[in-house]
Amino acid sequence: MSPTLYEQIQQFYDASSSLWEQVWGEHMHHGYYGADGTQKKERRQAQIDLIEEVIRWTGVQQAENILDVGCGIGGSSLYLAGRFNARTTGITLSPVQAARATKRASEFGLSARSHFQVADAQAMPFTDNSFDLVWSLESGEHMPDKSKFLQECYRVLKPGGTLIMVTWCHRPIDNLPLTADEEKHLAEIYRVYCLPYVISLPQYEVIARELGLQNIRSADWSKAVAPFWDVVIDSTFSPMAIWGLLCSGWGTIQAALSLGLMSRGYERGLIRFGLLCGNK
Repeated sequence: MSPTLYEQIQQFYDASSSLWEQVWGEHMHHGYYGADGTQKKERRQAQIDLIEEVIRWTGVQQAENILDVGCGIGGSSLYLAGRFNARTTGITLSPVQAARATKRASEFGLSARSHFQVADAQAMPFTDNSFDLVWSLESGEHMPDKSKFLQECYRVLKPGGTLIMVTWCHRPIDNLPLTADEEKHLAEIYRVYCLPYVISLPQYEVIARELGLQNIRSADWSKAVAPFWDVVIDSTFSPMAIWGLLCSGWGTIQAALSLGLMSRGYERGLIRFGLLCGNK
């Protein structure tokens, strides 16, 4: 990962994570609003429901040693540690996130089973065949080399283990290339959210097959999560959110002002929410 992009991502999450936690809680990912996106539910419950729906979809019944790639402040890691009575390791580029996740693990009495550290997902500090479940929930979009990222996830996965990746994508381009206007829309999203680029779900499937991942499954849950961004937009109008934005710096303010980019991206079918799983 280039030093500039690494630093941009680190600084973005160092600055914004505490505000997100104050307004939204520990889960820094989309919510699930039913298969067609019409279910009304409390926003944090929707995020927990997403984790549960992903687990159900993949069919994972147990896991003893889990890697959470792009762990944020430990939301998924700690949930999965309790859900599976497992050991979890979370990695993030943000020292602020790693420190907060470590503190939260202590608060939940999970320090002995949940560890967090700063690490690059494209050069993980773990030996081959270390984890029986590699979980990546909305971190793949930040990776500048998608093949290298999945290769690293595959490398640290134990034989027979499961890789679960959920990530932002753009629409498939097999039959119709991205238009100039779509490229412009994506470029604005990349700039605001520190993304190098995103690819389509079919392109991820090709990479997974080339790695040798077995039992590959994929799904597009764009409809199920699309309401999330409008809910986020509504939440920014609270006094606490407005004050937090003013205190968190221009990068976070810019991201908040640009929330509509994602909402419109889903509306026009450009942004897709992709799931991929398979076994080593």
